[in-house]
Amino acid sequence: MEWLSAYVLPVAGAVLAGGLIGFEREYRGRPAGFRTHILVSLASALLMLAAVHQVEWMGKVSSDIIQIDPVRMAHGILTGIGFLCGGVIFRHGLSVHGLTTAASLWITSALGTLYGVGFYGLALGGTAVTLIVLGVLRWADRRMPQLNIMDVSVCYRREEAIDERAFRDLMSAHGFHTGAVTEKLTAGDGTGAAKVEYSATLRGDGPLKIASLARQLRGDARVLEYSLAPRKD
Repeated sequence: MEWLSAYVLPVAGAVLAGGLIGFEREYRGRPAGFRTHILVSLASALLMLAAVHQVEWMGKVSSDIIQIDPVRMAHGILTGIGFLCGGVIFRHGLSVHGLTTAASLWITSALGTLYGVGFYGLALGGTAVTLIVLGVLRWADRRMPQLNIMDVSVCYRREEAIDERAFRDLMSAHGFHTGAVTEKLTAGDGTGAAKVEYSATLRGDGPLKIASLARQLRGDARVLEYSLAPRKD
């Protein structure tokens, strides 16, 4: 039964760890989900198993010249996973998304590496802590006092545009602190009226009152278009 502890348990542990972490990401609707995390963990475990049991698959080579160095394989795995992690990070406006999913792929690869070398105590502990961070601490993160940021732009008809002071008062009425305001005038070209656009970065304590601000902007006939882009979802 030596093959059970040498091969089956590492692979099973890696698949289970990747599946649990991937399920959490899949449930949240993230770009890398259930199957992706399983494959990352499984690939890491298999490569580490190959490195640890190098003597077995290089049987025709003299054992005197074989140098087993799993650390080099682990370094290569964690370096290569960086390319995969980069694929789930994207920028939308001034916001960056996918960092947590990229980190979950990285830790999944690390856990697969630990299962591959048979370091079950640290691997199981790491799996449990990872699930706590992704699940339980997400609940705590939403209840921690924090400063939230949102980028806003509002376009008015030129003849009906409000001034900067009125724009700041509008944002303040919904609990936002307005930083520097950028004003842009776009001349009409025959297909549309000239318009004035205000852009600013807003800050608010606690949950942002985006819905109330959006309702007021939608109900204002002077507003041609607007954009509300929170930097943290």
